[in-house]
Amino acid sequence: MKSTIDNVEIDEIENYLSYIRPPEEIREKLDISYRIEKQSVIIFEIRPNWQDENIKMHIDMVKSTFVKKDNNWKVYWKRADLKWHLYKPNPIVPNLLDFIRLIEKDEYGCFWG
Repeated sequence: MKSTIDNVEIDEIENYLSYIRPPEEIREKLDISYRIEKQSVIIFEIRPNWQDENIKMHIDMVKSTFVKKDNNWKVYWKRADLKWHLYKPNPIVPNLLDFIRLIEKDEYGCFWG
């Protein structure tokens, strides 16, 4: 059974992000990246702070967490209350590629607005 996020899955996330990142000329004002925390992949926006443009803010948008006992991924989005909530239309996906497909489709406008 799987215990870590493997390189193939990381490559899938990086390929997707390279596809959706804004053009280089505006990345100082808006960019998109990801981080891995334990069994979670978190995709976030990078923007200047509205009060001080020298400070960069990382704004979490979407998270998928691997659930080892079920061998699947739970999908979360960050709501206005700044807490993670299960993405009710499709809270579980079998792999990170399906997670990418789900957030790319963004059927309810929860991830990309």
